[in-house]
Amino acid sequence: MTFKKLRPIIWTKDLQKTTKFYKKLGFKIADQNEDWIWACLKKDDVEIMLAFPNENADFKKPAFTGSLYFDVDNIDELWNIVKDDCEIVYEIETFDWDVREFAIYDNNGYILQFGQEINVD
Repeated sequence: MTFKKLRPIIWTKDLQKTTKFYKKLGFKIADQNEDWIWACLKKDDVEIMLAFPNENADFKKPAFTGSLYFDVDNIDELWNIVKDDCEIVYEIETFDWDVREFAIYDNNGYILQFGQEINVD
């Protein structure tokens, strides 16, 4: 048995605002259905689905007990694009485990972490 990919679905009560936020990160709309209040965003090999909460869901506000972690290249370029327009969880830093990373909140309050392995010789 092979797992082929992971495509998280995050709930939002404002699909347009959330789509606009992720477009700043370079995502594009791959598919969208206005009737379902749903969209699939894609950047390179990464997909994130956005959806209005199901009417049977007990959804008061976004809640997630973890974060979404993105492996990227050119982390400093991405940091310079987003740092002034986002609420920052922690600023860019190179950690002891040879990864340069930072974290931000998206417009719903979900934590997004971005990291790049750094070759230290």
